[in-house]
Amino acid sequence: MTQHHALVTGATSGLGLAIARALAASGAAVTLTGILSQEDGDAVATSLAEETGSTVTYDPADLRSRSETETLVDRASARAPVDIVVNNAVLRHFKPVEDCDPDEWDASLAVNLTAAFNFARLCVPAMKQQGWGRILNVASIYGTKGAANRIDYVTTKAGLIGMTRALALELAQTGITCNAISPGTVLSEPIEDRIAGQARDAGITLDEAKQTYLATRNPNGRFVDLAAVGAAATFLCSDAAADINGADLPIDGGWSVA
Repeated sequence: MTQHHALVTGATSGLGLAIARALAASGAAVTLTGILSQEDGDAVATSLAEETGSTVTYDPADLRSRSETETLVDRASARAPVDIVVNNAVLRHFKPVEDCDPDEWDASLAVNLTAAFNFARLCVPAMKQQGWGRILNVASIYGTKGAANRIDYVTTKAGLIGMTRALALELAQTGITCNAISPGTVLSEPIEDRIAGQARDAGITLDEAKQTYLATRNPNGRFVDLAAVGAAATFLCSDAAADINGADLPIDGGWSVA
């Protein structure tokens, strides 16, 4: 994947960092973005560059802001045209609809959905010019099924899958593909915190709480490997995946078919 330039959002930890690591290891230059300070984000970028040997840069941006999103693309594109976009940044609020503040709703729409639209709007022209591009949206099983007390997350992930399909058809003859991945539950820091809280509340061990958590999710009984998600994302962003377009790939141990 030498000479490609990937922009990965929500890229300083968890899924985003795993995808950025895999892309950098494949030879792509990578721009990480997130809401860490410049100093902390630079440390993540430096570590990843040393690990993979690729050029890795951190540009902070608040994706709730259209102007910051546009400035981010301008900065990244000045280094090299962005021909891979990974929309991973996400906000979510776990509460019933009547307790969901309209400002929280607006923020989730902006980060989870509108930012992906803006990155396509801003990056597709350069992709068209070079006749090659990849847009990868990190969706969710909750984009195709309902879930209580997370109306912003379900709605925006469903919208992101719809956007994937629309862009795939619109760009089908341009050399640009647009796909989505829907990872199952991974052992990210927020999920670890939730499980630890559930263990305390139920008076059970952490291992027991993990198995309880997984029982209604990944049928294979284990958390999805972050490196496996990175590998799948990198494949979809490669030349070999040129004929995969408009797909939503579950990486969930069978959860989506259970």
